[in-house]
Amino acid sequence: MDWMAWTGSTALFFATIVLALGLMTILEIRYPTKLRKGFLPIETTRGDRFFIALLSSAFVHLSWLGFFGSMLVAASLMSLIWSWVLLRWG
Repeated sequence: MDWMAWTGSTALFFATIVLALGLMTILEIRYPTKLRKGFLPIETTRGDRFFIALLSSAFVHLSWLGFFGSMLVAASLMSLIWSWVLLRWG
């Protein structure tokens, strides 16, 4: 694993994603989702909204790096809020 500089933040990020995927799997087994139409222009399941939230959070972080530099705390907060809104009402 010498090709990547693993830091505590990187490990925490990937551990959080793995835990979230595990939680989504448990929720899907216990409470199967149905297609739902929220403010997104397509019908989505819980997993679809989670994927869109992860993808859009990556774009938020990359945009933040491009415009403001490496202080990513604000980008992370914006991503968390956006993900919560998307999962709740998307």
